Amino acid sequence: MDIDISLILKIVGVGILVAVSTSILNKTGRDEQAMFVTLAGIITVMLMLIGEIGSLFEILRSTFGF
Repeated sequence: MDIDISLILKIVGVGILVAVSTSILNKTGRDEQAMFVTLAGIITVMLMLIGEIGSLFEILRSTFGF
């Protein structure tokens, strides 16, 4: 079981980008766009994690014999 640091760094990068973008949009009075940027960031991270969650379930399935 390899620990893939690149996935963690990608998630951190998306988080930093979303935080900066949201902060700038909130300060300029564009609260709705800031909410959409936050939502897009969450969806992006979830899409990045789908493959990892699938492999976790496969490991659990093979470990417990389901």
